[in-house]
Amino acid sequence: MAQARVKARKESVFGERFAVFAECLLTGVWIAVACLGIVTYPAAFAAGARHLRRRTTHEDGGLREFVADFRAAVRGGWLVGLAGWAAAVAVWVDVLAARAGLPGGPFVGAVGVLALIGLAVALLRAAAVWTPDRAWRALLADAGRRTVLDPAGSFLVVCGLAVVTLSAWFAAPLAVPVLGAVAAAAVAVEERYRHR
Repeated sequence: MAQARVKARKESVFGERFAVFAECLLTGVWIAVACLGIVTYPAAFAAGARHLRRRTTHEDGGLREFVADFRAAVRGGWLVGLAGWAAAVAVWVDVLAARAGLPGGPFVGAVGVLALIGLAVALLRAAAVWTPDRAWRALLADAGRRTVLDPAGSFLVVCGLAVVTLSAWFAAPLAVPVLGAVAAAAVAVEERYRHR
């Protein structure tokens, strides 16, 4: 059976890995377009992560499946996106208070920024394991626990977010395809955690 699998693959390991990398970049473009709805970013990352999981397990799937997953994920995901924006606004107010010189402001601002980063990591980890039959609330609760219990994996997701930020700072169009790499990083971190 293993011999039949090798014959069916018909591409080198390098070619397969490059194909996955290219698929990540394409998925980043799909995610960016799906995020244009402002509150749809959780659903966009969930659909992107599910697409990349399909690709790495050699299942069929393309733009049509991505769109179907996005539609399923956006049903409850838009509320998660709205809550994420509310958290970002709260942190922005904290940072403004810290810059205004209020007593304890720098500490509160730093805690707010760290909490926002933690929420972003938990959201990405939840999106990485999303399936149409799972509710966002349960996904986020489980992802929050994994974010705390797996600091190394969470750090890797933070590094992925830093790459997107630096790419956008260097050249804004680079941030679009790199979004797929962040989704892939979250998928890889979740696979690593599952096999521990």
